[in-house]
Amino acid sequence: MEKKIVLLQKHHDKANFNSETPLLDNYIIKQASQDVRKDLSACYVLADEENKVLGYYTLSSNSVSRDDMPEDLIRKFPASYSDLPTILLGRLAVDIESKGKGYGVHLLMDAMERCLALSEQLGILALVVDPLDQSAVQFYRKFGFILIPDTGKMFIAMQTIRKLI
Repeated sequence: MEKKIVLLQKHHDKANFNSETPLLDNYIIKQASQDVRKDLSACYVLADEENKVLGYYTLSSNSVSRDDMPEDLIRKFPASYSDLPTILLGRLAVDIESKGKGYGVHLLMDAMERCLALSEQLGILALVVDPLDQSAVQFYRKFGFILIPDTGKMFIAMQTIRKLI
């Protein structure tokens, strides 16, 4: 049975989350609930039957400077758009005990589906990620994310997501 991904709630047990990446672990344990309360991001969790968080991701509104995007993409848009509307997939992590079960892919696909649904209601050009390391770059590249030159960030256009899902 495929586990459901839901918005982070108080009953979710995140206290011992360990992805082996302290930045991501500290975020879900100490900061995520505050960011959600302050409307800075939405945090979605994959939890087991006891509400233990197995993985999570965050989404927030974002924009990317036109100057940072590849030339072949920006020439399609009017010059009046100095910033292009995107969604930031700020964090994505899976607990070490749950690695190797496809949960990272499940979380990413869920995020893409949510972004696609949002794009039907407001203008969103792409989903952007800021990978922490080369392993993350390789993970996102497998799904069609493209490196944004000189930023370290990657993006996937909503048009590409539509074809994937």
